[in-house]
Amino acid sequence: MHDYGGIVWDEVVGMLLVLAFAPAAWAGWLLAFALFRLFDIVKPWPIRWFDQRVGGGFGVMIDDVIAALFAIAVQALIWR
Repeated sequence: MHDYGGIVWDEVVGMLLVLAFAPAAWAGWLLAFALFRLFDIVKPWPIRWFDQRVGGGFGVMIDDVIAALFAIAVQALIWR
C-alpha cells in the first residue's frame, strides 16, 4: 500500500515513539531519526510483510510503528 503524500501522521507517530526513548541530546535525536528512517525505508521483515498485506489506515500506521520499535531496540543496545 502506498501512503498518501499529504498526510504524514504515521511518520510523526513513529518519530515521537523513537524520540521518547532517545537521550535528550542532539546525538540521541540524530541517531533516533537515522535509525527510524533506515528501518522505515529498508523495511526488513516483518515491516515489509505488514506493509504489503495490511490495508487501510491501520496498514499505513503499522509499518511505521514497527519501524519505530526496531529503532528503539537498536537505540537500547547502543546507549546501554
